[in-house]
Amino acid sequence: MIGRMRPKLLIPKIVASFSRERAALKAGARFVAGVDEVGRGPLAGPVVAAAVVLDPKRVPKGLADSKALTRERREELFIEIMAKAEVAFAAASTDRIEKINIRGASLWAMTRAVASLGVKPDLVFVDGRDTPPGLACPAKTVIGGDALVQSIAAASIVAKVVRDRMMARLGEIYPHYGFERHMGYGTPEHLAALQLHGPCSHHRRTFAPIAALLAQAA
Repeated sequence: MIGRMRPKLLIPKIVASFSRERAALKAGARFVAGVDEVGRGPLAGPVVAAAVVLDPKRVPKGLADSKALTRERREELFIEIMAKAEVAFAAASTDRIEKINIRGASLWAMTRAVASLGVKPDLVFVDGRDTPPGLACPAKTVIGGDALVQSIAAASIVAKVVRDRMMARLGEIYPHYGFERHMGYGTPEHLAALQLHGPCSHHRRTFAPIAALLAQAA
């Protein structure tokens, strides 16, 4: 009798490595940071950036793009990163996003996070294509860096956990929207709540769905 075969579980391969940081350290850098942001796409809440300088002798195992990790695993790694690395983060408010646009606010938060580190990096690896303005050291951009560079992966985890906690707090203050569940993204639940209650002060009024609602109400 041939038994039923169970489907293989597809486990994402963690490809983030410390090779770029190690090469920079061997070339003479004393501190190498990674920086990433979370929250460009949501309709509400801040965009949060984090900067992380990993200790080469105490790099947490399992660092990966925060989106590839479960919430529980992100929380575990967040605790470990905070205990073993130099960490700083910064949040750009909804007001700042509306004044300088989401791209500008994201880059502002990245620059602020790097400047807030307790050590001055000699090099910063940045997730994406854009170099944040005003950095006090050289930077290298890495497209998809949160899945490739461990210091960027660590920054993505910190930024994600910090922002999720901020949105959960907003969920307590504004219980009608369910921020603690969708983190401000345009889910059906969120869009339905917007139709019923309208936007609050933390909604991004320049984003198309919110702007359309405001236009209808005008």
